Amino acid sequence: MHMQATAEAHTAPPILSMRSITKRFPGVIALDGVTFDVHPGEVHALVGENGAGKSTLMNIMSGVYTDFEGQIVLNGETVHFHNPRDAQKAGIVMIHQELNLVPELTVYENIFLGREHKSFGSIINRRSMRRTAQKLMFDLGLDIDPNRPINRMRVGQRQLVEIAKALNLNSRIIIMDEPTSALSDAEVEYLFSVIRNLRAHDVGVIYISHRLDEIFSIADRISVLRDGKVVGTSMAKDISRQELINSMVGRSLDVLYPKEAVELGDTILKVDHLSLRQGRTQVLDDISLEVRRGEIVGVAGLMGAGRTQLLETIFGVYPHGQASGTVWFDGQQRDIRTPKEAIELGIGLIAEDRKGQSLVLEQPVTENATLAALREFFYFLNIIDHRAERKAVTEIVDDLNIKTPSIRTMVANLSGGNQQKVVIAKFLLAKIKLFLLDEPTRGIDVGAKAEVYHLIGELAQQGTGFLLVSSELPELLAVCDRILVLCNGRLTGEFPRGSFDQAAIMEAATRFNDAENGPSQQQE
Repeated sequence: MHMQATAEAHTAPPILSMRSITKRFPGVIALDGVTFDVHPGEVHALVGENGAGKSTLMNIMSGVYTDFEGQIVLNGETVHFHNPRDAQKAGIVMIHQELNLVPELTVYENIFLGREHKSFGSIINRRSMRRTAQKLMFDLGLDIDPNRPINRMRVGQRQLVEIAKALNLNSRIIIMDEPTSALSDAEVEYLFSVIRNLRAHDVGVIYISHRLDEIFSIADRISVLRDGKVVGTSMAKDISRQELINSMVGRSLDVLYPKEAVELGDTILKVDHLSLRQGRTQVLDDISLEVRRGEIVGVAGLMGAGRTQLLETIFGVYPHGQASGTVWFDGQQRDIRTPKEAIELGIGLIAEDRKGQSLVLEQPVTENATLAALREFFYFLNIIDHRAERKAVTEIVDDLNIKTPSIRTMVANLSGGNQQKVVIAKFLLAKIKLFLLDEPTRGIDVGAKAEVYHLIGELAQQGTGFLLVSSELPELLAVCDRILVLCNGRLTGEFPRGSFDQAAIMEAATRFNDAENGPSQQQE
């Protein structure tokens, strides 16, 4: 399906137009004659699979890349930015998915970094900056202390500080790259209200996201990039979700997350009365569950419900002074004290933060893929058999369809979806029997999501068990055999596949929540 260009005219000319933009990297044409614009008061969504060229296009717009072919027209005049500061001065700010905040500094210090208020020419006026930062937080509807250090805030709050920083620059165009990837549902609603306010003040917003429901909720127009080219632009109201997916991937994904019939085996994991206490906080409270061979058990709940901590406790991340309860694995009671012990038993954790916790970005695919299974490639005094290692990695790269120029390519240079497949490869080589998956499709495109869930389905058919945390409820409903629901560290619901009820799951996920707790009060 080819998207049609919109026939609906905008009354005002574009704030910014990018015309016939081409960007080449060694051996690769990342962008090929791309034309893209944004109008005042418009939310223009940019979608496409990882590697389609979205970030490259935005990096050109925001002054990160300066060597390209084509033309940028801002307010009717041709411009060429030499660096991001040039773009900011022109009113263009990009909020990156990888946040650009200094963790050791406070909220207000980050907001005014490089643009400090000064008195008498050179004395920094901290009082003025704190007052302005407090007003920005108030305008965003957030109760965040401007004096709070960034490293004492969770990722969702940091994202909102980035947005406050952009607003403080009086931007005319704000580029948001996956802005909700770490936000709770309540914070997403806050963000959308901020975007609607920006729209009312004629700010143009370019919105990049893999979450299609959000795209249709907030976007006025949608442009699709595929293989470095714009394959279509449409008004959001004039295109269906399925048409958009087909346009993004260049093929029909009639069943995005197919659910294969699997004959479940015996119990691979049994947890009794699992609790986790950190300081004065009861993070997990008396949780019991089980997972059978071949079973995909979903874990639903809001941010701060304890989902990540549940997986990490099973995986042996926390000391026994904090964690209590009993774990049976593969028919035997186990005392798992470290992640190393968990991996040796056959339990693998794919962390939510794959870049920070599951991968060594500055190492090649080979070293990352064999990280958990090096013992399989040792011979004679712990010397690595590199020929066997290369053979095993080459085979699994082919099996998982990992798109990489070479198994020697640095993992940092792969797309998010392919990085996630490398993490899966790492545990497959370690002969894992139970996968603990924490947001396995966060930040990867719709085509890569389908491939990841297809792989999960294949492994389930082979008898692998899964405990799967996801904030994407439609994904859990599509792939899981059962769904468990957590709220404030307690198990509040269990739903077999034949009784899935989205409203009932959401009720269980919010059962104990204090209605007065705003997003700034939630803890991860």
